[in-house]
Amino acid sequence: MNRIILASASPRRKELLKQIGIEYEVIPCQKEEKMTKSLPYEIVQELSYQKAEEVCSLLTKQGEEAFTVIGADTVVSFMDMVMGKPKSGEDACEMLNRLQGNVHQVYTGVTICSKERNEPAIFYTFYEKTDVSMYPMSSEEVCAYVESGEPMDKAGAYGIQGRCAAYIQGICGDYNNVVGLPVGRLYQEMKTRNLL
Repeated sequence: MNRIILASASPRRKELLKQIGIEYEVIPCQKEEKMTKSLPYEIVQELSYQKAEEVCSLLTKQGEEAFTVIGADTVVSFMDMVMGKPKSGEDACEMLNRLQGNVHQVYTGVTICSKERNEPAIFYTFYEKTDVSMYPMSSEEVCAYVESGEPMDKAGAYGIQGRCAAYIQGICGDYNNVVGLPVGRLYQEMKTRNLL
């Protein structure tokens, strides 16, 4: 079986891959992502491709002949506004104030790069979308949550698997997609391509 490499240092993505029994290594991409698309499902696919492609190129330059790279990117979208990770506490508060009491979408794009000996790399990209509804939050609750530090490395300034679970009213779609990696779909896509 080929080496499986996760092109991300996200502890949540690492945990999810471990949860479904996939053995992998981590080689996070280093380049700054370049966003040219504007629709959320296009953005996440574009950025996941860039991550997978960067690590694939690196391994190829190092003389590696057979491997599978998984790149992923997640954004939150509310009323056509795309939200990545907050740049500051103030930014996190603004995001949460928009999301609270409303329904928003979480998109994760995934790119699988498969390289076999003496063959060119093959890329396959897809995305998952999950609708998330949140209970209303008071300004005190928003401030307390932001002060906990949890929102700062998460798209949309919240973690569904953390303290913000207290404000999640419901979801329609894949829960793991909101955490950061739709592992059910990923597993099925890899199985279909004999990459497991």
